[in-house]
Amino acid sequence: MKHTVFVKPGKVEIEDSQKPTIQKDDDVIIHVVRTCVCGSDLWGYRGLDDTPEHSENSGHEAIGIVDAVGDAITTVKPGDFVIAPFTHGCGHCAACLAGFDGVCQNHTDNFSNGVQSEYVRFQHGEWALVKIPGQPEDYSDAMLNSLLSLADVMATGYHAARVANVKTGDTVVVVGDGAVGLCGVIAAKMRGAKRIIAMSRHEDRQKLALEFGATDIVAERGDEAIAKVKTLTNGAGADAVLECVGTELATDTAFKAARPGAIVGRVGLPHEPKMDMTESFYSNISVAGGPASVTTYDKQVLLKAVLDGDIHPGKVFTQQFNLDEIDDAYQAMTNREAIKSLVVVSH
Repeated sequence: MKHTVFVKPGKVEIEDSQKPTIQKDDDVIIHVVRTCVCGSDLWGYRGLDDTPEHSENSGHEAIGIVDAVGDAITTVKPGDFVIAPFTHGCGHCAACLAGFDGVCQNHTDNFSNGVQSEYVRFQHGEWALVKIPGQPEDYSDAMLNSLLSLADVMATGYHAARVANVKTGDTVVVVGDGAVGLCGVIAAKMRGAKRIIAMSRHEDRQKLALEFGATDIVAERGDEAIAKVKTLTNGAGADAVLECVGTELATDTAFKAARPGAIVGRVGLPHEPKMDMTESFYSNISVAGGPASVTTYDKQVLLKAVLDGDIHPGKVFTQQFNLDEIDDAYQAMTNREAIKSLVVVSH
């Protein structure tokens, strides 16, 4: 089968490999229909992470058809159309029951990788997989894209809004205009925010943020951005801030944009060695966040919202590639030519 390999910084390529097989009784083999490139994949691709050369690709988002199941699997069967979240929650540990399946306590291999392939082995598939009604051919191209977003970015944006306790009438600042930040705008609107301030310097992303529900755009960065937020909020700052990048500047901006007593929902993968919490202490700002509760959100609210046409997160996919063009898909995001690259594996 075709399988993406991380060759070295700046290059991934397709190699032929053996189709995965059932190794444990809670494994599910999935024939991938669509996958994509995540912003977190670019850390290694840009040489910012110490990713070993010629190693497994870090792709972790997919929708596909169940090909085979282990003996312990009762919730899906071969032929089912499913969302394969990047997390593998069990559904019954304390963390999962509390709605934090992104940090499931029952196993250590809680995250997907190697998904930019024709087939994937999905571990712990009994509860984590999310069934989609019907088959891929029942859906439009746009709907398939939105369903794919539920494997990660839409759920991650929703996680930021949930842990920041966004509620009806709130003013929310979204730091980051990538796919997760744009989905954070959708999530803030879903949860009733009356004002959503999206921080973005790129026209295509600004337009999409406004389409998704943003009421204001702040194109400035650093102190100028904070001054703009304070002006828009009559000097108070935001009731909730969604930090969707993970850099030191984004984190600093998030804290400074928040009013005293606000919550910062962090879902940007941290890439800084430490964080000074002194300022947040003196402002009574709470910090929450981490890996998204993908299965919980998909089953409780997001899948229905997509199927009902209430939200359209698939619009974050602005360029489409086939699997043989996987390096082009990475390059498009690295060069900011695509907000998020879609990869069609099979039809």
